[in-house]
Order: sequence, then structure tokens, then C-alpha cells
Amino acid sequence: MNPTDAGFERAALITGASRGIGLAIAHMLGEEGHSLTIVGRSADGLASAAAELRDRGFPTLEVVSDISAGPGDDEVRRVVAAHENEYGRLDVLVNNAGVGVPTLPITGLETEALDWMIATNLRPVPLFYRQAMPMLKAAAAEHGHSHVINTSSSSGLEGDPVVSVYSATKFAIVGFTQAMNRELGDSGVKSCALCPALVNTDMTRNVLGDAVDYDRMIQPTDIANMVRAVINLSPACVVSELSFLLPGLVTGVPDGFFDQQ
Repeated sequence: MNPTDAGFERAALITGASRGIGLAIAHMLGEEGHSLTIVGRSADGLASAAAELRDRGFPTLEVVSDISAGPGDDEVRRVVAAHENEYGRLDVLVNNAGVGVPTLPITGLETEALDWMIATNLRPVPLFYRQAMPMLKAAAAEHGHSHVINTSSSSGLEGDPVVSVYSATKFAIVGFTQAMNRELGDSGVKSCALCPALVNTDMTRNVLGDAVDYDRMIQPTDIANMVRAVINLSPACVVSELSFLLPGLVTGVPDGFFDQQ
């Protein structure tokens, strides 16, 4: 069955979509009438996510890819081509793939970790913009706007010494998002950077282990619900970035957070 026959008249591509924030956003976009392309490194994780989305009736294409692989941009080209061949349009691009490796102290920074974070968190974002731009501009011409959602972090707004290089890549995402809004404003392609503090995801669990109460963290569905609001704004309104904080949080982590279970 053609996805448009079932009411899925728009399409979205989400990287880092096998779990966590990316998967929550994929569910929301399916609810909002988008056919989905989900991208991730783990074939098993992506297959599980795709089955979950299809069980809800959402047309879903899964593309296994390590978009940090280089040199060149062959992987980004392959992912976007697979999406275009399947759906022929792109209304929402979500650049969510990311990794974080603690780098404190800076004297202990490993070059491999530095390169991995830049290659995963930053490098693919402008490449996806470039490759997807014809479809994004076509969708904006049709509906008045299209959207690119870029996952940054609260560490992209306030430098965090615990994850200094991760923080630097996320600052870059915020700056690039701002630049894209100024560059693409007349085309109707709108960009938004998501800047959450601690979110209940596997990546956070891998870093913090059992040190915290994950129910007290921001939930992936919180992020998805705000993205829902962004894509439903009028064409005249641009939200360049969204900051998600824990209660009482200004910067960093609230006092005693790691002591309370």
C-alpha cells in the first residue's frame, strides 16, 4: 500500500533512531502523519525499533549506517538516496545521532575519542543538510515550511568540563543551527537545536550507571512533545533552540542529584 493512501502524506528521516530520543521523535512523527526512515548503527536495534513503529501502523524504512564513517560523504549520500527512493519527499530531517565520551582531565584525552565525537556529533549534520536540501526546499515550497531538528545538549549552551569535547561539538550544533536559520530563512527551511540536560537514555545510563534515579531525569517523550509543537507552528515562527532543564537547574546538575535514589 502506498503510504499516502493511508494518510501519511509527509516523510521524515531520523538518525540515531533505534532508541532514546530518536525513537521517541520517530513515534511522534508517525503520529503526526509522516512516513519514516530510521537510521542507526546497530542492525538488531534498528530492526527492533522498526518493528515497534510498524506495529503502530507507521510506514517505516530502516537504513543501517554508521554515518560517522569517512572519509568522504558516501554514507550520508546513501542514506538520503534510500529515503528519497522510498518516499520521494522529505518534510522533517532529524539529526540526532551522537556519542559522548568523558574527557576529564584534558591531559587524558585520547585522540581517537576526539575524532569519534567530531565525526559522529558534528560532521554528518552539514552533510545531511547539503544532501537533503532539494527535498527540504521542495517541501517548504509546498507547505510554507519544512524542518531540520538538530540534537545538541545543555552542554552546548554552558561548557561542561566533564565532557569538554562533547560540549564543544554540541556548541557547534547550536551555532550551525543559528547560521542555517539565517541562511535558509527565505526558503522556508527552519532549523531547531534541542538542548536537553540529563535525559533518561541508554547513553546516559552507560555514562552514569546506577548513580542516579532515572525517573527524575528528562524523558525522551518530553523532547518529542516539544518537537511536535515546533513542527506545528505557523510558517512565520522559527524556534531556533529549545533548552530542557531539570527542576531547579540553571547550569550543570542540581546539588545532591547523584545522592538521591
